[in-house]
Amino acid sequence: MVRLVPVTDPADPRIADYRDVRERDLVGRRGAFVAEGEVVLSVLLRSSFHRPTSLLIDERRVAALAPMLETIDAAVPVHVAPRAVLDTIVGFPLHRGILALGRKGDEEPAGDLLARLPDDAVVVVALGIANHDNIGGIFRNAAAFGAAAVLIDDRCCDPFYRKALRVSVGHVLSVPSARIPSDEDPVALLARHGFEALSLSPKAAERLVDIAPRGRVAALLGTEGPGLSDDVLARTRAVSIPMAAGVDSLNVAVTSGIVLHHLTARRTLDAASRR
Repeated sequence: MVRLVPVTDPADPRIADYRDVRERDLVGRRGAFVAEGEVVLSVLLRSSFHRPTSLLIDERRVAALAPMLETIDAAVPVHVAPRAVLDTIVGFPLHRGILALGRKGDEEPAGDLLARLPDDAVVVVALGIANHDNIGGIFRNAAAFGAAAVLIDDRCCDPFYRKALRVSVGHVLSVPSARIPSDEDPVALLARHGFEALSLSPKAAERLVDIAPRGRVAALLGTEGPGLSDDVLARTRAVSIPMAAGVDSLNVAVTSGIVLHHLTARRTLDAASRR
């Protein structure tokens, strides 16, 4: 049975982890994260890997959220506060009226994750992407098109940052992911595990629409502007998405959606034709 805990004082020590949310976003939460909004909360509650440790919600949302709240273990407190108190606690008007503090599952090494994926796995590899909107968008697209995993290097921003989680509509919590350490060569890592590496670059001569790779495939995406390094492009199969004259690039999250749709749609059609 859900355990509702009324909160009337913004200084209540039981909700200390929710104070000044934006400032805490900047310094990190040491293995914890904040999920904001009903959709992200619902994904967190379904996760078998990450878990909620507490909730803080607007008292006006309790009735509508009752079916979801009843699924929460009684050991997880659900703090309930009036809107004015809630806004004072978090430090800004919380329009969605729902926050949850979560604990990350144990991090799986990137090599271990790749090793256990199926033989036809499609994965996304993000290199040097520091924008939280883009990281969140990549995870959302990975979930939408059935990518088996998302790998990020040590230069990418934290996908568990509150804004990235929100943009991903919670799919940072549902798509398997791992961080590639700074001393690991991502191209060599993918090769060891039998992945063909496709590098997205507007400079590439080969067009995405013309390829139909088989087996394990990884789509490598670089930061907007500089893109992927010349070294990575030289050691992978570089492909482009042709655009209209006068336009030289796409948003990286948009690119991920186009690439994943192409790769997974081809496989769906191939599978149907073999039936």
